Amino acid sequence: MRILFILSCILVCSCTNKASKSEGVRNLFLEYGYQQDSIDAKLSKAYADLFEGPHRIYFEVGDSMAYVSDIKNNDARSEGLSYGMMVAVQLNKKDAFDRIWRWTKTYTQHQEGPRKGYFSWSIHPESQRKNAENSASDGELYFVTALLFASNQWGNDTGIDYYAEARNILDAMWEKDGTGNVFHLINLDAKQISFVPEGNAYTWTDPSYHIPAFYEIWAKYANDGHEDFYRACADTSRAFLHRACHPVTGLNADYTDFSGEPRSSRWMPAAFRYDSWRVPMNIALDYTWSGADAAWQKEYAQRIQSFFYAQGVDRFVDQYNLDGTEPEFILQAGGFRTLRHSLGLVSTTATTALIHRDAQSEAFVRALWNAELKPYEDGYFDPYYDGLLYLFSLMHLSGNYRDITPQK
Repeated sequence: MRILFILSCILVCSCTNKASKSEGVRNLFLEYGYQQDSIDAKLSKAYADLFEGPHRIYFEVGDSMAYVSDIKNNDARSEGLSYGMMVAVQLNKKDAFDRIWRWTKTYTQHQEGPRKGYFSWSIHPESQRKNAENSASDGELYFVTALLFASNQWGNDTGIDYYAEARNILDAMWEKDGTGNVFHLINLDAKQISFVPEGNAYTWTDPSYHIPAFYEIWAKYANDGHEDFYRACADTSRAFLHRACHPVTGLNADYTDFSGEPRSSRWMPAAFRYDSWRVPMNIALDYTWSGADAAWQKEYAQRIQSFFYAQGVDRFVDQYNLDGTEPEFILQAGGFRTLRHSLGLVSTTATTALIHRDAQSEAFVRALWNAELKPYEDGYFDPYYDGLLYLFSLMHLSGNYRDITPQK
């Protein structure tokens, strides 16, 4: 195992240096005094834990395919598959990227009918039986962006035409007109990403699906004639996040109307829960890549840091009412219904230090650095969601999550 780990460290360091990427992304760990070899080793270990180790979430199938699994739910999700591809392209892991894409295209992408071009959001990984035919719009958002980056990084003549695959999804999206109750991923009237591009779920959203920086990538690299629309969606998402995030705590609900008003379901009152953990990371990403909403983003980062700092950097929990009080309803995960100090939220909160830096924000960076992906005291363990958010956040803070520009 130690040999595997050392090789992993070498691969991450060398591959990251060779990747064709934009300049100017900060290595915040280095700024805080951590040594580069220690940073590389930590990132390499996090990757190896998820993609190679005994608790991995990445599983190879045959000679050319692989999938990413939400272990606790025994399924493969468009969310995790697309996250795995984004990790792979950012860290220059071409074989892993290609394997995940081949499996995803073969077993989850609809090739005909009203959903053509879209992906089933959940599938049984071994039987390839679809648990759901419909899509979760964030999966497509990540797939397109990761494929465009792959095109920029590796070209389109090494076995997969990444650009053509990205365009296939986008072109299929633009063909959707409500036939079969299936729509555009983005609500065309609201210019906001839908929760699901079908039925009534097309009329509301999930704040954690709002990643303005990804729309900017589409506008730069998709070349499909919809550049102005994508830039308008980026601006609309930024304005939406102003409304969705609480003016005191910075917290947002998992689901909202396009107005930003929290949206409850029959079985779950609106609150800051698991999906919401991604919002700080998404805002940090937009700040880092575009800086188009820097003034508000700095205020947001200070606001949400202040809230979690007041709760205790080593004690804040993972679900809250938007005003910061404890919710009466606690959403279960993996058979556990409890509040805990979750690694995923510890990780994404730390990324806000890229936006606002002071002694308070430093505490979150140190907390992430000292955190570990391991079972909690009650036995709950989630290498899938906790692990991926942990890996993404390490990538952000080490300068390894970038707008990958075309090779010259």
